[in-house]
Amino acid sequence: MIEIRTATIEPLRNTFDHVARVLGGDKPASRYLEGTLKLQSEANFNYQALWDKEHELYDPSRTAIEMADWYAFIDPRQFHYGSYTNARSRQQEAAESNFDFVEKRDLLRFVDDAARQKMARVLVPLRHYEWGANMNNSFIASFAYGSMLNIPATFHAMDRLGIAQYLTRIGLLLGGVETVDAGKDAWLNDPAWQGLRKVTEDLFVEKDWFEVFVAQNVVGDGLIYPLVYRHFVQDIGVQGSTVAMLTEFMSDWSDESSKWVDSVIRIAAAESEKNRQQLAIWYKKWKALTLAAVRPIATDLAGVSAETLQNIENALDARAKKLGLEIGGL
Repeated sequence: MIEIRTATIEPLRNTFDHVARVLGGDKPASRYLEGTLKLQSEANFNYQALWDKEHELYDPSRTAIEMADWYAFIDPRQFHYGSYTNARSRQQEAAESNFDFVEKRDLLRFVDDAARQKMARVLVPLRHYEWGANMNNSFIASFAYGSMLNIPATFHAMDRLGIAQYLTRIGLLLGGVETVDAGKDAWLNDPAWQGLRKVTEDLFVEKDWFEVFVAQNVVGDGLIYPLVYRHFVQDIGVQGSTVAMLTEFMSDWSDESSKWVDSVIRIAAAESEKNRQQLAIWYKKWKALTLAAVRPIATDLAGVSAETLQNIENALDARAKKLGLEIGGL
């Protein structure tokens, strides 16, 4: 007779020392915290950058926002590399299924020419906006202080490339390479797009990474995403069900990522009155610029009414106020 015994092995410690110091003791920590906390380099840097002698390579003074603890920015999604890639893998499978469904059944043939042209004029040039958003979030990931911001900003940047690729695929479905090329030409030359292009490219030369975060992820996306992926798709009518399938990832992604964006603003605003005022200044500045840039896209290309655009603006203002920003007098 074989007797099988079980033994309980108590771990010598529950987590890494640097995580335990933050948690206030040797306590079990989530994979998210173990993969995110205290990864920012703080000493033994490389040579100081010749192009920016006022700052260290990793320097919290690269932004006007001040924090006592840069690790306060907990991602409500709890994304570390493993959980992020698993989530995006599932979403990509759903998106691929939608594209396959539309392609195999040639559903776009049921969309009339006017609607197809409208979809191409609005959706395809946006791939360049997404590329700009990738650039801006890559800048944030490079210069933001603390891995609690660097890591999700990197994920956010990669997401924008994925969205740009989906928009390119939509262009190919609508009319092949010619439609994609026409979208690029519109982004470069169509007067309706030049305002948004200017705002996007102006952010390439902003030096404060937190200002870029507000301008791109709060204001820019807060106006563009509901305008295009909610109202424009709905306004196409019955034929919009096909494009809704093709843009489902963008809609779901916006709802998910806004939770992280909102948490960053809320935490920074709650830190101090100075932060709250600075965030409000940036919000007002970039909302005025972006709203003026988006208006011709909404009215001339997407066919969205001025009333709808006003509702989008009001919703964004309400969101900003909920996050702690004083935005009166806009």
